[in-house]
Amino acid sequence: MTDILKSECQVAVVTGGGEGIGRAVASAFVNQKKQVIICGRRRHVLEATAKELVAQGGRVSAIRCDVTDRVEVEEMVQQVIASFGRLDILVNNAGMSGRTPITDSDDAKWKQILEVNLTGTYLCSKIAIPYMIKQRFGRIINMSSVLGQFGVGGYVAYCSAKHGLIGFTKSLALEVADQGVTVNAICPTWVDTAMARQGITETARAAGLTPEAFREQAVQSIPIKRMAEADEIAHLAVFLCTTGASAITGQAINVCGGTTAGIA
Repeated sequence: MTDILKSECQVAVVTGGGEGIGRAVASAFVNQKKQVIICGRRRHVLEATAKELVAQGGRVSAIRCDVTDRVEVEEMVQQVIASFGRLDILVNNAGMSGRTPITDSDDAKWKQILEVNLTGTYLCSKIAIPYMIKQRFGRIINMSSVLGQFGVGGYVAYCSAKHGLIGFTKSLALEVADQGVTVNAICPTWVDTAMARQGITETARAAGLTPEAFREQAVQSIPIKRMAEADEIAHLAVFLCTTGASAITGQAINVCGGTTAGIA
């Protein structure tokens, strides 16, 4: 166990690792001397990020993978095992948001949001876990949201997916708890990423506000009066992979600036 827990021999896969929170997590793992594999659907984004992190001294590989496609996920995991011989950490960060009011006549976005956020996490975990169980060590981190803790009108798909991720996390954690694998979820508040900016623009339009006005409202709704930084989410992901977090499993940990403190 001691050898496995040495950071220099850990192999970490970060889905949606080309930008936003995923990029910050990948960078934080690089700083911990881990071998990092970032994957996602946009090859040019992945390769640009990998190049930047390698230039900083990191050991980083980019693999194009659509997490909703079981065959692509299997190929990605097999490539990781073939290249590095193990898979220690899986960060299920790939996600998609967007307004899906119940009055919307088109079900396509509902299906896509659930596929990316929930089914993608299921597939990556399902295919990675046998290798973790075999080596009696693994860390799985699922990126949920504060919207996995409460609802927001007009976002039924995203809220459903993020609530589902918390249930998935708790159930899976119990299933593998005695096999050296921990499973936890992180629930961020607003983080200044491309996805958040898309959400701000979209919600502002629906509310008849400018993006700037809605952003200010969003910030004021957070008790600490600021958005979280992607690096703050990444620091928690790193901690959950340390020996000090070995007894933490099945948890949904809020990084919310106090937003959820008043929710029973």
